[in-house]
Amino acid sequence: MSEERKPIGKITRFFPKISVAVLKADETIKKGDKISIGGHGKKVEMVLESMQSHHTDVEEIKQGEEVGIKTPEDVKEGDLVYKAD
Repeated sequence: MSEERKPIGKITRFFPKISVAVLKADETIKKGDKISIGGHGKKVEMVLESMQSHHTDVEEIKQGEEVGIKTPEDVKEGDLVYKAD
């Protein structure tokens, strides 16, 4: 039986032409973290290789902050973000 995981953030916008999502953090998220974005019957797993805030690379974000992340596949506004195993 698996324990219920708590989301660490949420996708607030997605730009399909450039495959960039805006991630709003519910807790500290660092570059290099492996994440899983889930919702709408789809799951995308990836390593955060880069995060940008106002066109500047950042190493981490804290609760309430937002960053742009490049995603390997389309995600949707409202998808939840979890730490991946």
